[in-house]
Amino acid sequence: MTDFSPSRAHALELDAQDPLASFRDQFIIADPDLLYLDGNSLGRLPKAAAERARQIVESEWGADLIRGWNKGWWDAPRRVGDKIGQLIGAAAGQVIVCDTVSVNLYKLIMAALRIQSGKKRIVTDEFNFPSDLYILQGAVQTLTPSPPSPLPNLGEGRRGEGQYEILRIGSLDDGITPNLAALETAINEDTALVTLSHVLFKSGYLYNMRRITDLAHRKGVLVLWDLSHSVGALPIALDDWDADLAIGCTYKYLNGGPGAPAFLYVNKQLQEKLTSPIWGWWGQNNPFDFDLDYEPAPGVNRFLAGTQPMLSLLTMEAALEPTLKAGMDAIRAKSILMTDYASFLTETWLAPFGFSLGSPPDPAMRGSHISIRHPEGYRIARALIEEMNVIPDFRAPDNLRLGFAPLYTSFTEVWEGFNRIKRVMEEKRYEKYPRQKLAVT
Repeated sequence: MTDFSPSRAHALELDAQDPLASFRDQFIIADPDLLYLDGNSLGRLPKAAAERARQIVESEWGADLIRGWNKGWWDAPRRVGDKIGQLIGAAAGQVIVCDTVSVNLYKLIMAALRIQSGKKRIVTDEFNFPSDLYILQGAVQTLTPSPPSPLPNLGEGRRGEGQYEILRIGSLDDGITPNLAALETAINEDTALVTLSHVLFKSGYLYNMRRITDLAHRKGVLVLWDLSHSVGALPIALDDWDADLAIGCTYKYLNGGPGAPAFLYVNKQLQEKLTSPIWGWWGQNNPFDFDLDYEPAPGVNRFLAGTQPMLSLLTMEAALEPTLKAGMDAIRAKSILMTDYASFLTETWLAPFGFSLGSPPDPAMRGSHISIRHPEGYRIARALIEEMNVIPDFRAPDNLRLGFAPLYTSFTEVWEGFNRIKRVMEEKRYEKYPRQKLAVT
């Protein structure tokens, strides 16, 4: 760990040495006093995206009307997918932008299980984003002719889903780090699919994708990765790591905007073996022939379905510009330094108030956010948002998540954010808030 000082002067020095500091000017900062530490949930608005949105609405939709489809709209899912591919180590023709993370996850789960016939086990963990687990449970029920009701419980971490067994791996350290030994033992010759989040949404733990993928492949198992909390925050090398399948969102570290379309990756070696379970006209071969029988398009295009949301897709394309220009190595270097700095401030300033680090202490094993844990985490978050002009987020049961987006978050902001958390604790401001939670945390 770098030698840090708790002084504000040290934070200013870190900013002065930051090679990415100028990128902050490429984002709209409406309130300079607002400390936005939630880029892991929704990224800030890039100025390029705001200008592009105006252009799309006024010039393309407004003036070109339907002619826009032949002026770059129709090809946008593949074109923008290839740009994201540059950030995740995927050669052209393997990434497509479409739909949502949940829909894309469903497509790839169904496609993978159908070519892994005869295998009954699916391995995941208890720290996957809950929606991913819901989609997984629903997908395997769809593949079961007569799903049992209620679903049988096969013991801790196991659940029967008709013909499949879903095995969820736990942890050995109160939800921070997955039990890797148990995970590796669970992956056997009867396993059809392993599906995991590359970076865990609560603790920020970073899986070793290459190691797990290699292990799975030795057993004949396919692996599906959710990149939502890693894309745009750290280097990913899907092709070099021989990845099979991946999904991800674009509204976190890629700054694509709320509800921006997601993406999926299918390794070229698998594309002609897999078929999407959702047959839509954008995934049809030669869709403007208007044939009445479905024939899947070649390559990754077969995973398209219906008409894509052009306004948000093209806006998101523009939002990628700062990330592509900065490069993932520089972004990762600053991210590591920022999470190390935040960990230092947690230990120095907040541990005396009962906080503990809810993320791996080794920066090489975490993404670009950390969790700091406290029994009153929810009420502390309310006080920060409503009184201190600090925006983190809260994840039950006790995780106050702090996300650091290297392109626009400064070290001085991190220092001031922790200073305000310390003030909330010193002044016990959180005590005035009820324990009952608001709808969105």
